[in-house]
Amino acid sequence: MQGYGQDDRVLGLWKTIDDNTGEAKSIVEIYTQNDKVYGKIVAILNPDDRDKTCIYCEGDEKGQPLIGLDIIKNMQWDDDRYEDGTIFDPEKGKTYNAKLWVDEQDADVLKVRGYIAFLFRTQEWQRHK
Repeated sequence: MQGYGQDDRVLGLWKTIDDNTGEAKSIVEIYTQNDKVYGKIVAILNPDDRDKTCIYCEGDEKGQPLIGLDIIKNMQWDDDRYEDGTIFDPEKGKTYNAKLWVDEQDADVLKVRGYIAFLFRTQEWQRHK
């Protein structure tokens, strides 16, 4: 469902997938605020990791629980995807420029691309039902 020139299908709950194991790792809620799209961790699936805090965050977020942390910030709609925002990897402490879009073949797959200059990595997150 698209509205106002934006793709509302990105909104909702998504399972992040570990690049190394292929296992679901966390649940991220994608939501809108002030006409921009954000994503926060709402659940961590490994019980051993649920109490972890953000050791790499800066400012007010440093030392805060990972659950509730906004890892996607300030995404704006641009023609066919959300971009011009950032995604933060709390395990590595790195912030990347980001793009988000729903897969054309499968609306239950969210493409999440983090990049620096011409280097990028695209993950596929699964809609959480």
